[in-house]
Amino acid sequence: MQNWSQENYIKAYKFAAQAHQGQKIPGSEIPYIMHLSFVSMEVIAALSVEQEHDGDLAIQCAILHDTIEDTDTNFDDIKAEFGASVANGVLALTKDNSLEKHLQMADSLLRIKKQLPEISMVKLADRISNLQAPPHYWTQDKIIRYREEAKEIYQALQDASPFLASRLASKIEDYKVFIKK
Repeated sequence: MQNWSQENYIKAYKFAAQAHQGQKIPGSEIPYIMHLSFVSMEVIAALSVEQEHDGDLAIQCAILHDTIEDTDTNFDDIKAEFGASVANGVLALTKDNSLEKHLQMADSLLRIKKQLPEISMVKLADRISNLQAPPHYWTQDKIIRYREEAKEIYQALQDASPFLASRLASKIEDYKVFIKK
């Protein structure tokens, strides 16, 4: 039995497409909405196996996870359109740019862990989606740090979704190919 609705998916997708209008995936000419599609696809795959989760919450947060961080959209906009649970999830998935960069991930993981497991699923799916070939302008140090950060996400959130944790572990292993010895 499906634990999410196409209507809620479409509503969130249209909202995100409008909010991210004109944005590209860094280092490419690909519209940013593609990243959100990839993240939500990972979540949908997990929901087909782990049906105990609130699919609508997980999918809407997957599609909207970067709206507060990367657009003019704010918490109140999301709360008004999608409710408090989705807004709180998206806010937890938003980096706190007032913190020094090296503190942001630990803070984010702490806030995510205080949410329902569906929010952790989104963070796992986001990193799975992002562990593709790094942008050409990344240094080896940045690539290594990004992989280490993925391990940190895996350690902190793996219990939320065995399916996504397994996918992330595999992607972390595969990412070694971008590290030059």
